[in-house]
Amino acid sequence: MSQAQARTLARKCALQAMYQWQLTGYDLVEIERQFVEEHGLGKAEVEYFKTLLHGIPARVDEIDASAAEFVDRPLKEIDPVERAILRVSGYELLFMPEIPYRVVLNEGVNLAKSFGASQGHRFINGILDKIAHKYRSVEIAAAKNGSLRP
Repeated sequence: MSQAQARTLARKCALQAMYQWQLTGYDLVEIERQFVEEHGLGKAEVEYFKTLLHGIPARVDEIDASAAEFVDRPLKEIDPVERAILRVSGYELLFMPEIPYRVVLNEGVNLAKSFGASQGHRFINGILDKIAHKYRSVEIAAAKNGSLRP
């Protein structure tokens, strides 16, 4: 399994863990234990999963604020799966500049296609694209000018 595939799997597990955290409010250490010991992360990149699992709740207000600018309703009214996807991808866009924005958008859309409502991927794509344009404008401009590889 490649590093990219291991990261994709880590994101998928992080999405499921965030969904659980949102709905139950369980302690993050307990959720981590469940995923690592009980569910087993298989070939997922475990450290990346842990980074997302603990990083997202620590900065959830900032992540939610970045998405709230671009949605037409309060975030608490967004489907919990889609809210979790916005949080995972939003965290990567805001706090992990080493991950290309196109990778973040693609991964978020794929998560929405797998776990979200039938047209949820369109909603996710639109919001993540707007967040990326606001917070990754230099990267996007460089990509358009050919300075960075797409």
